[in-house]
Amino acid sequence: MENRVDVLYVEDEPQDREFTLRELTRRIQRERIAVARDGEEALDFLFGERSQNGGSLDGLKLVLLDLKLPKVDGIEVLREIRTRLETKLLPVVVMTSSAEERDLTTCYRLGANSYVQKPVSFERFQQVVQTLGLYWVEINQTLQKDFPPG
Repeated sequence: MENRVDVLYVEDEPQDREFTLRELTRRIQRERIAVARDGEEALDFLFGERSQNGGSLDGLKLVLLDLKLPKVDGIEVLREIRTRLETKLLPVVVMTSSAEERDLTTCYRLGANSYVQKPVSFERFQQVVQTLGLYWVEINQTLQKDFPPG
């Protein structure tokens, strides 16, 4: 499938977005990464009628999600992902600057697969993003079709 997207990256901060995209493309072709700049764009990509993903979630391996987003925050995006049958099992990694215990707890209670606090150091941030790309896109096995109920 030519238009397949492996990763939906949801980030509103331009500097973090560009840096993370640069590091992710070391592991993933740029055209296989979709970007949403706020929670509303993320939900439209996943569920909207005019979905950037062509109305199909086939091949999507990961949602890399910031929490502090305009329009619809990351917690609400995660909640919506987990309430929909078609995305209930889709891996979601929260990557945020938040070190708040309530954010961590809420994300795991809602079904986040991982919670990563953005490192302050450039080198460490670079390592974290490359590792995320390697593990979640190349190593981790995901379901490629709807999971049967039950």
